[in-house]
Amino acid sequence: MLVREDLNVPMQDGKITDTTRIKAVLPTLKDLMHRGAFVIVMSHLGRPKGVDQSLSLRPVAQELGRALWTEVKFAYDCVGPQAESAVSRLPQGGVLVLENVRFHPEDEQNDPEFARQLASLGEIFVLDAFASAHRAHASVVGVAQYLPAYAGLLMEAELSALSTALDYPKRPLVAVVGGAKVSTKIGLLNNMISRVDSLLIGGAMANTFLKAQGKPTGNSLVDNESIDAANDIWKTGGARLVLPIDLACTRQTISGQPQQIFPVDAVEPGWIAVDIGPRTVDLFASKLAGAGTIVWNGPMGIFEVKDFSAGTKAVGEAIASSGAYTLVGGGDTAAAVDQLGLAGKYSFISTGGGATLEYLEGKELPGVAILREA
Repeated sequence: MLVREDLNVPMQDGKITDTTRIKAVLPTLKDLMHRGAFVIVMSHLGRPKGVDQSLSLRPVAQELGRALWTEVKFAYDCVGPQAESAVSRLPQGGVLVLENVRFHPEDEQNDPEFARQLASLGEIFVLDAFASAHRAHASVVGVAQYLPAYAGLLMEAELSALSTALDYPKRPLVAVVGGAKVSTKIGLLNNMISRVDSLLIGGAMANTFLKAQGKPTGNSLVDNESIDAANDIWKTGGARLVLPIDLACTRQTISGQPQQIFPVDAVEPGWIAVDIGPRTVDLFASKLAGAGTIVWNGPMGIFEVKDFSAGTKAVGEAIASSGAYTLVGGGDTAAAVDQLGLAGKYSFISTGGGATLEYLEGKELPGVAILREA
């Protein structure tokens, strides 16, 4: 059983700093083990240019073994004699992790011969890597040309959660979108504004919308190239677009600095918006109360600095206590949820960063398309 997972976990000095993605794959792997399958796991880690031992999946395989309470074997390549030898020695119900598929540039090129070599290691392909489903790579879509392909439990759960939130939402549907740049989320904003009952904008991206409306932004981060796009979204959304009414500002974006709350039409020169203000928290909370479905993607400020995390935490708590079906987008939002102690309070937290973003933009993901064809 050849299983594509996304074990692209954050690492520092050779140690894994967040095991969320490892925990997320356990149901699929345990199910296959209990069925007596020979479980061969492939994944990528980072963006290596050729073989890079600092991005080896060996420590990930060891951590996966601890999580599964069993020895997980490791192959020092993902194709060729080393991979074939490791597969031949795998016991029934055992798990083997192949070395980083991106050590071979052919993976990202979706090279048919590389895909065939991967496929030769198994008899059935299980695509469980939702977080990689937006990539048309050999290990994601190419293998499905050679083997019967099925969705894993994590893939099914991700698609079910996104469909529940976007395709069949309980109304009112409220989207909370934050982060830094409008340019990275124009597709998401344009898609969501036509679907939602309210679109709440926070984070540095709100500065761009405020500047588009002629508000002073001081020294705040503004995506100047996206001001016209922000204006277009504002015109389309009308009253459904909800922007901050006050901002927490500082003169330097480091901890321990004095903060001042400014109304959005009175931000003074030299000040930098680092969080939404208390009146905005109340405004957003009032929009979230009574929602049927809430989709949250992006923090409300520089949550990584504790001094600037109050808005993100307050909005996160309002979402968690709303009684709505709550979907949290991956990436920075999932990290914020974890850091601020809000994990376990939502209906679903996606493991996908770019994949979740592209789904929210309304794009078809190559990995999902290949499963539909299969």
